[in-house]
Amino acid sequence: MTRVPTFEEITRHHDPDPTESPWVNGHPPPETVSIVAYKPEWPRRYQAAAAEIRAALGPAVVDIEHVGSTSVEGLAAKDVIDIDLTVADPRDEERYVPPLTRIGYILMIREPSWHEHRCLRHAEPRVNLHVFGPECPEVIRHRMFRDWLRDHPEDRARYEDAKRAAIPGGGHVMDYNARKQETV
Repeated sequence: MTRVPTFEEITRHHDPDPTESPWVNGHPPPETVSIVAYKPEWPRRYQAAAAEIRAALGPAVVDIEHVGSTSVEGLAAKDVIDIDLTVADPRDEERYVPPLTRIGYILMIREPSWHEHRCLRHAEPRVNLHVFGPECPEVIRHRMFRDWLRDHPEDRARYEDAKRAAIPGGGHVMDYNARKQETV
């Protein structure tokens, strides 16, 4: 029987351990964040990436979802497809990292204290692949936020404004994410 996270677990903000360095290969250099108008090809890029991931991992894929701004029609975004991949146990990296590496993904982030999150990056086409375990409240939060923005154009516009306002200041993508967090 699958355990569903409680309302409190889903709505509580979870922070990783501040003493834990998430960077697998060291802190990456700052990356310029740029927002582009919604691109109708983003859903197709997700479908292609998801099919390739499913083919590489087979039954190791518990679930896979297009999340993030590129999954919301009409929303300007970074030209990066964000995907949530659910596996049985994110700690069992041998089960999914080597097959993903063979198709061009690089393990960038390991956050044991934050839902056992792993993030792999594919350079071209650009994909951020977020790996979580079953019943992870963060996966549910991603889907709820995506679905809310899809159904509420006024909040979608407000979020886009916050994204554009968060660009000045430079730094890492995580800095950009922190600057728009209040609106989220």
